[in-house]
Amino acid sequence: MAAMDTILCHAHFGLVFVITLLIYLVSTSATEASNGGFSVKLVHRNSPKSPFYNPSKASTSKPQSPVQANNGQYLMKLSLGNPQFDLYGIADTGSDLLWAQCVPCEGCYKQIKPKFDPKKSSTYSDLPCDAPECSLVPNSCSTQNVCNYDYEYGDGSVVRGVLAKETIFLESTSGNGTVALKGITFGCGHNDTGVFNQDDMGLIGLGGGPISFISQMAPLVGGKKFSYCLVPFHSDPSIESKMSFGKGSEVLGEGVVTVPLVPKDDTFYFVTVEGFSVGDKFVPFDTSGKVEKGNIFLDSGTPPTYIPTDLYERLVAELRKQIPMAPIKDDPDLGNQLCYMTKTNLKGPILTVHFEGGTNVKLTPTQTFIPPKDEVFCFAMIGDDSGVNIYGNFAQTNFLIGIDLEKRVVSFKPTDCVKD
Repeated sequence: MAAMDTILCHAHFGLVFVITLLIYLVSTSATEASNGGFSVKLVHRNSPKSPFYNPSKASTSKPQSPVQANNGQYLMKLSLGNPQFDLYGIADTGSDLLWAQCVPCEGCYKQIKPKFDPKKSSTYSDLPCDAPECSLVPNSCSTQNVCNYDYEYGDGSVVRGVLAKETIFLESTSGNGTVALKGITFGCGHNDTGVFNQDDMGLIGLGGGPISFISQMAPLVGGKKFSYCLVPFHSDPSIESKMSFGKGSEVLGEGVVTVPLVPKDDTFYFVTVEGFSVGDKFVPFDTSGKVEKGNIFLDSGTPPTYIPTDLYERLVAELRKQIPMAPIKDDPDLGNQLCYMTKTNLKGPILTVHFEGGTNVKLTPTQTFIPPKDEVFCFAMIGDDSGVNIYGNFAQTNFLIGIDLEKRVVSFKPTDCVKD
């Protein structure tokens, strides 16, 4: 999901590509963060499985937490305030603002679970209009001198409310107990509309901007860095993968490839893709041979990969040549997507992403063909000429991905996120 204050609007997400992120944590004791790094458990919202935490058992392992998905939908769980209020929000590397739906919430999208009531929290405080944080978001000042925000996303969703500070709790699965993050700036939403579903209680902005959750927690967890491992689309909801924050979250070991981040924007994690290979056939990003630096950014809040229409059509043409099956035609539910009717996913071809500097990442059909309905698999990319290219989270599954904003790199390590 991309913030509108820095990019042009993406008007569509596709019929079958709707993903959110769920990080589920269980808390038994609280300790204040002291730059030691930590990780949190990501589980699907429908998962019956809870994370295991034994406060009496010491752990010397690096902080990390199990991550997971069902139908590509993830929510990140954190707790707000005192008494603690559990929040399940979309984990989104394509935006910065952390916000929750609050009461009163007139005109807001429907939410099943209760909304956060700031009047019930002893640690909540509104931010005044002259607070430095107020200038970091599109804002207006109320007659009570309270900072109001008006934040828009690339899909047209708009959230409005009061900027505030609160204590946020996340649990570490490495034995450090519950991590208390004091004085975190967040948005208390009172008018939220757009592409949200009834299980979403808010959104956790994991971008690189100064007001993002990543930036705010960095001094408390030992660094401005994090890593995650997303299980594939349609995985068993009880299966967990991992998301880690701060010190110890680095992606290391055999098979790791590293790509430089392009300093094009504070929020977005821009990288440079020179082209793709379908099997052994190279398809350049631009037929002119010129490659713009930072021509695509990683976004955990957008399911498919958005690329220029010309590139999309050239990839589809090559896929048609190499896949020994006839694609589906004239299905109104599928539109113009490249889809095949098959009981199991395609066996090939491998699609290789060629990043700048000769770094290659190989994508299997699990990452490039997604089942929108039974016995149908569709190419998980969309041609779009808005000028905003997005490396979506379908393509990020089954990789341990580390984003290090201190070294300005993104690392990819092929990983079975279901087993790891």
